[in-house]
Amino acid sequence: MHFDFQNATSNLKHHDVVIVVAGAADHVVFQAIHQASKVLPLKFILIGNESEIKSLLTQYPLSAQIIHETNNSKIGELAVKCIRDKQANVIMKGLLDTKDVLKAVVNNTIGIKRQSLLSHVALMQYPSLNKSFIITDCAMNIQPNVEEKWQIIKNAVMVAIKLGIQTPKVALISAVEKVNPKIISTTDAQTIMERAKNDNKTNFIVDGPFAMDNILSPHAAEHKGIVSEIAKDPDILLFPDLVSGNVFYKSSVFLGNAVPAGVIIGAQVPIILTSRADSHESKLNSILLGVMLND
Repeated sequence: MHFDFQNATSNLKHHDVVIVVAGAADHVVFQAIHQASKVLPLKFILIGNESEIKSLLTQYPLSAQIIHETNNSKIGELAVKCIRDKQANVIMKGLLDTKDVLKAVVNNTIGIKRQSLLSHVALMQYPSLNKSFIITDCAMNIQPNVEEKWQIIKNAVMVAIKLGIQTPKVALISAVEKVNPKIISTTDAQTIMERAKNDNKTNFIVDGPFAMDNILSPHAAEHKGIVSEIAKDPDILLFPDLVSGNVFYKSSVFLGNAVPAGVIIGAQVPIILTSRADSHESKLNSILLGVMLND
């Protein structure tokens, strides 16, 4: 798969998109939202320290409303309230711990969950390879069971379809390509394969388990005798747990020069979620992805 944000956003319908930024007083966040406002006619609600936000607005002029709040938990609650009150239709995590946003999102009283399980979906672009992958879950679910992995796949498939992939190809990642009862990720992959085979409502194809060399190197797959259309060109990589997914994500960024875009799926609106250490380009792409998924 190869995805180009520039071409995708040129055809994007963007009616009344308002992004509420939880923890907006940050230079990198402002660089990203200012750049995004040049690509799309976005409006923003900026929650955080008012004086710091106003100072940043002198450097990065934006169409924005400011809500002053310095308590991190309350910042998350205010962002969710903006969604519930229909003042905004996308959330962006700024300079704030993820838990301060998601705690409010999943709250049984004030939250905005749409389904029982939320998951992180990242679109990784590798300029040197002219290639992109959707990877999941790198930031949310620590040790998902088979049922949770099924929902994580469905969340990622929804993103892939929004990006124009009609029948996404899902690769189930493990350390090896053969089922081993001692490696849970391989037996989980076997169970997921059986479920997909027996479910005539699936809008994706899935295969695995795969070791990473099976899907990154056609030569490795051929040499090992792996026959699979997914091994040659997967769209989605499902990692067995948060640790392996997060290690791949950060290794891709810092060693492979990948540019990620990250969102949380499963709430009433997309939640733009990047690492606080991510570049403004990554944050910009995450904003564009969030807007695309809201469209």
